[in-house]
Amino acid sequence: MSLNRSEKEAVISDVTGLAAKAQTLVMAEYRGITVADMTKLRTAARSNGVSLSVLKNTLARRSVAGSSFEVVSDMMTGPLIYGFSEDAVAAARVVADFAKTNDKLVIRGGAYGGKSLDANGVKQLASIPSKEVLLAQLLGLMQSPISRTARVLVAVAEKKGAGAVEAPAEAVAA
Repeated sequence: MSLNRSEKEAVISDVTGLAAKAQTLVMAEYRGITVADMTKLRTAARSNGVSLSVLKNTLARRSVAGSSFEVVSDMMTGPLIYGFSEDAVAAARVVADFAKTNDKLVIRGGAYGGKSLDANGVKQLASIPSKEVLLAQLLGLMQSPISRTARVLVAVAEKKGAGAVEAPAEAVAA
């Protein structure tokens, strides 16, 4: 079904808005995927804050022109699904996780931080832990020296406290 000029302009404006807010773009070839599997992918994407779109490549190229995703314009060929996410790794993780269980979804590439990523780059980006996990790990690292110091001080206090209890009453009075 062909889009008229105003519909094309609306699509370009919507995708340009997505690209302006997004940190990451992931492109994957979806040839041969069933409707049920595509629905599962879209559901997983929606729950992770990823916007998935099947677009005409010419409209996608026009939408990302002038943005940090313009570096992947030459990869926009064939039947592609485009995933945009504000979270740096969400789009890559959703698409890579789905590609592990469905061999018909082939990761073509993506872009992050104005740099083009190949399929392996997208998979590496997907393997980075989420922001919440990284913050928890950082907090654990920051608390580790403090908690060790606290445990040592408690052990020293218990040792001194135990020694005072064992001392004869005359020595304490003197």
